[in-house]
Amino acid sequence: MKTRLGPARVPSRESPEAAIELLLERGYSAFEIDFEGSFWMKPEWEWAGRFGELAKENDIALSIHAPIAAFPGHLAGDEQKRKRAWGMLDHSAGVAVATGAELVVVHPGFLLGRTREEALEAVAEDLSALRERLEGKERGVPFGVEIMGRVRELGTADDVFWLAARLDWVRPVIDFAHLHAVTDGAFTDVQAFAGVLEVADDVLEPGASFHVHFSDIAFANRNETKHLSYGEGTLRAEPLREALDRFERPATVISESPDEESHQAVKAILAPRAEAT
Repeated sequence: MKTRLGPARVPSRESPEAAIELLLERGYSAFEIDFEGSFWMKPEWEWAGRFGELAKENDIALSIHAPIAAFPGHLAGDEQKRKRAWGMLDHSAGVAVATGAELVVVHPGFLLGRTREEALEAVAEDLSALRERLEGKERGVPFGVEIMGRVRELGTADDVFWLAARLDWVRPVIDFAHLHAVTDGAFTDVQAFAGVLEVADDVLEPGASFHVHFSDIAFANRNETKHLSYGEGTLRAEPLREALDRFERPATVISESPDEESHQAVKAILAPRAEAT
């Protein structure tokens, strides 16, 4: 099954045409629009529509990364923070519809002094309520909840798979750099990758792609510290490629490496699967 690969940041904000041209020149077939810091498209709906049109013409799969502050599950009483987060998630879903993006990637939030069970219930309730609002505005796109790199915070693999199993429009975003960090560097063989993909395969609807974040990573005390250039750490793409080959499911791999050379290195390793039909 085919693997698409692309970077986590727009290569040019000059125009949709310039961005797509660079993506094609560099051989990418996927891309994640980076709104982590802000909604930067100006004029937004015109930019988004044209970008989506060009991506579709050139068979480039798109996803959206919502702002970092746009997480569900705020504490009861933090209505201003919840309202702000919902507004950003709503807006991210609107851009996803305008561009034809496959999903909106979100962070799952924080424990905020609660038990893990309490925090997860709050996240699920927020997501369900938000879904009703989005469907009423024809913005009911899938949300992808990302596995995080903090061993004692919300966002473990179990947390994310629980949410994906409970809400049929939520998909797991498998961040192997984060998983490598929280396991103290355990993702070095094919079985480690395949075991996580197997759980994801069970909760994903038929036809949906695995959505993967990948980069080399630095970590300390089982927590991520920073993304590294490929080869500077101990996470490698070869076992990911072999693990993906075990599944009859397409995959989108988003490189979160800090430089173009690293994106290309990962793409070269995944190329045999990317060229499959």
